[in-house]
Amino acid sequence: MDTIHDLGGRQGFGRVDTHEKEEAFHSDWEARIYGTVRAMTRPGDWSIDWFRHCRELTPPVDYLTRNYYDQWLQAYAAMLVNSGYASVEEIVAGKAAGPAPDAPPPMTGEFVRTTAKNVAIIAERDCETPPAYAPGDKVTVRSAGAPGHTRLPAYLRGRRGVVEAYRGTHILPDANALGEERAEPLYTVGFNAANLWPDAEDSRDRMYADMWESYFEPV
Repeated sequence: MDTIHDLGGRQGFGRVDTHEKEEAFHSDWEARIYGTVRAMTRPGDWSIDWFRHCRELTPPVDYLTRNYYDQWLQAYAAMLVNSGYASVEEIVAGKAAGPAPDAPPPMTGEFVRTTAKNVAIIAERDCETPPAYAPGDKVTVRSAGAPGHTRLPAYLRGRRGVVEAYRGTHILPDANALGEERAEPLYTVGFNAANLWPDAEDSRDRMYADMWESYFEPV
């Protein structure tokens, strides 16, 4: 699905400011949103890919004008309502009308500080399907998008690249966003910048993207 989040290669948004001061939060409320999100009670079927899919459903004007953590707040509020853990009225009031059904208690601040923030998300899984490609193989990226969430950048569709490395089998985000945990071979693919952007016609630069096997056109 083509959504506003995929801005790679699109013109008209100006240069990326690479000299912006690096800081975790620009104000205290952003830190509070981050802490709230990490500690909140959540259904067992939520995943990072489901969150990304919900965030990508934000209307374009909203997406481009909302602060990053304001987008988080909006997305998680919608997810809570969708899962039946909160109502729109509760979100507006900022108070729960009662306990959520079958919901575990939220994490404490101390647990988040000492444990939760140090938990890494491991996406590597066993898969019976052997890799169809090896380093050095040429591949053509699928030209069509996906009906839902995808990690396939729009500016790479239909382009040819070369497999640089095989990374094992990892959860496919496109399926995981819909609640299906399915692993696929994952590769690092190199592309000539000159084949991606007109203004890089004379460039010798290359860019690299990690891509799942189903992102390629069948051989």
